Amino acid sequence: MKQRRLYNGCLFIFFTLIEVYIALFVVDNLIRPYVGDILVVFVIYFCIRTLIPQRIKWLIPMIFAFAVLVEALQYINILQIVGLDHISFLRILVGTTFSWADIICYGLGCVLLVFYEYVYEKLPNKRVSPP
Repeated sequence: MKQRRLYNGCLFIFFTLIEVYIALFVVDNLIRPYVGDILVVFVIYFCIRTLIPQRIKWLIPMIFAFAVLVEALQYINILQIVGLDHISFLRILVGTTFSWADIICYGLGCVLLVFYEYVYEKLPNKRVSPP
């Protein structure tokens, strides 16, 4: 159990650092808008897996639903509605622009996570317990 948390925690930190690097230093039309959205579901997944190392059957669909909910909140301009659009951190965290492409990227990230879980469970001689 402890090894599993450590493994998932390291992956959470790894993907979080990649996301921060992309946000701060990457200005392009591919990595920042698309790869960043794919990786954000990895950050959420490994954060949850660090806190709850036991396998959760519906975790990946719930993460996708959460990502779509956040995107829907962007569509209705939730920060402006609740009067918090002046707070830069919240604008970065929640986002400000709805995009169907973002939802597709979240879906692709979730498909990659399903593949990760499938492959990881099939690996022989695992050093760390499966997610």
